[in-house]
Amino acid sequence: MNIFETTIADVFILEPKVFGDDRGFFFESYNEQVFAEKTGISPKFVQDNHSMSLKNVLRGLHYQIQKPQGKLVRATAGKVLDIAVDIRRSSATFGKWESCLLTAENRRQFWIPEGFAHGFVVLSEQAEFLYKTTNYYAPEYDRTIRWDDPDLGIDWQLTGEPILSAKDQAGKFFKEAEVFD
Repeated sequence: MNIFETTIADVFILEPKVFGDDRGFFFESYNEQVFAEKTGISPKFVQDNHSMSLKNVLRGLHYQIQKPQGKLVRATAGKVLDIAVDIRRSSATFGKWESCLLTAENRRQFWIPEGFAHGFVVLSEQAEFLYKTTNYYAPEYDRTIRWDDPDLGIDWQLTGEPILSAKDQAGKFFKEAEVFD
């Protein structure tokens, strides 16, 4: 597995070694030992989530202000643009974002640590998205930052109007959002 650093410390792109032949392919989607050796991080995953969304569905930017979740995400069908926003006030990259194109073909994964808001948009006709989390979902601590916040200036690479949930439409602007110290 190759692991690439991004412009934000502790956010990584993972690229598995894929072994294929005329029968199909095989790859390790996660190896705790390799991940720890290459990143210096040893997350304990407690929950796996799987979603399916249609083109232009935009989910996010989500986080839990208490019981924060680290997330290891990937697309198993289709294509998504995944976004991580650093919302750690003490960080040198506070308010900065990183993106990663995740597709069934490139099999890449994106590691988003605790202290980040997370979102994605579907760029294909539909996509299936999986993510492992380091904490359980706690709706009482769930928060949302507006996907179109002008202070963040995220390029979502949309080709049409985003399809948003009521929760995402009601997100707060970054300067008004609760963040981590």
